[in-house]
Amino acid sequence: MLHVTLPDGAQLGFEVLGAKHLGRTAPIVLIGGMSSLRGDWERLSKSLAHVRPGMGDSKLAADEHLTIELLTRDLLFLLEYLRWKELSICGFSMGGVITQQLLFLPYHPDRPTPLPFRVTHVLLTGTLCSQLRDPRYGVLIHPAPKRPLSEQEKLDLARLSLERAYDPKWLADPQNASRFNAFLPSMISGRRKFRPVRFNQTVRCLIFLQINRLDFTGLHEKLPRNIQFLVIHGDLDAIVPPYCGQEILQRIPWARPVEIGTQRGAVENLDFGHHWFEYFDVQVWHDVIEKFLASTYLARL
Repeated sequence: MLHVTLPDGAQLGFEVLGAKHLGRTAPIVLIGGMSSLRGDWERLSKSLAHVRPGMGDSKLAADEHLTIELLTRDLLFLLEYLRWKELSICGFSMGGVITQQLLFLPYHPDRPTPLPFRVTHVLLTGTLCSQLRDPRYGVLIHPAPKRPLSEQEKLDLARLSLERAYDPKWLADPQNASRFNAFLPSMISGRRKFRPVRFNQTVRCLIFLQINRLDFTGLHEKLPRNIQFLVIHGDLDAIVPPYCGQEILQRIPWARPVEIGTQRGAVENLDFGHHWFEYFDVQVWHDVIEKFLASTYLARL
């Protein structure tokens, strides 16, 4: 794993998978959700790394000052450091919010910042572009007692949050039990590629409140029409409701929803939860992404 030090002293850890493809195939940047790291993408990223370079991962420094804009500018710093001139982005959940904020930096009211690279394709997955107004959805923040928790208590809290990322049918399928049970301990131990334990409940709550006050009004219409957009959003998403995906399609009229069908580059249905990349055979998502990244068209509105 490589590291780059930010101007404020924080360190970003990252790994470039499929580096042998650099210079031949444009890289894709995977931006995860709240508190997630590159290991969470492992099932998908390993597949994509066979055909193109990509990157992910980070470590936190002073987390009490985290904001969506700060996380976005940290990402910009890293991409500038890598000196990639053309790239694609896949933003998941909070990562989708960060992706949009990155694209809006040139139009920032106080600190307009041009991007020193060209973004050609953007996947916005399980994410939102405005305030989350439905109380049935969102990240569950469970109050913890003011005492050290046992390992079992930590697991119980983590299980409640992680189960929300799937749907009851997926959770009840014995074929998914080993995957879920292997993932669960990493939520508290940091075993899964150094999950940042300092990304605690308070920080999660503060960032969720920021996301819940989103105001990207008037910004999507400023985006270049030659950036391709694909929206992936499951009908069974219990964290970010499906109507949020529809709202993105309305804000970006030239964006496309993921295709439904049996053809290559399509999904059989939209019966998947928040962690969309854990559903179906990984080759399905590989083909969806590769077909999209190969597409080029100019939006006519």
